[in-house]
Amino acid sequence: MSNMEQRLRELGYELPEPPAVMANYVSCVQTGNLIFTSGAGCYIGGSPKYTGRLGEQVTIEQGYEAGKITVLNLLAILKAHLGDLDRIERIVKLFALVSSAPDFYDQPKVINGASDFLIEIMGERGRHARVAAGTSVLPFNNPIEIDLVVEVKE
Repeated sequence: MSNMEQRLRELGYELPEPPAVMANYVSCVQTGNLIFTSGAGCYIGGSPKYTGRLGEQVTIEQGYEAGKITVLNLLAILKAHLGDLDRIERIVKLFALVSSAPDFYDQPKVINGASDFLIEIMGERGRHARVAAGTSVLPFNNPIEIDLVVEVKE
């Protein structure tokens, strides 16, 4: 078990099975020492934990939790690709879309769930550049979608 997986267990979390892709794409692509993940959502056992838009059906607190769940799914994708999460050198960038009601402006507070969780798991290696943007709708009525750019050790 990797140190990162051990840290997740200490925090009370387990890596899920990597989520299945839902169309004609792959879950991640590696070029050199960078991995680009496809977008992931807050799925647990194949179903989204939350659905709807922030500021309507989903609260900021639920969105924050959705960020943590999404990070777990992204880490599961990375483990399936790398075999060992300890090969991750650092999280370079997190790009997030938040399905938002027209008058919802707290996308950064929602995506802090993902950012805070990565830093809690990885320390400084989890600190990253970030985009947290609002959108009117996401596929399958997901409240958030996140993708990562990750640097791996040679």
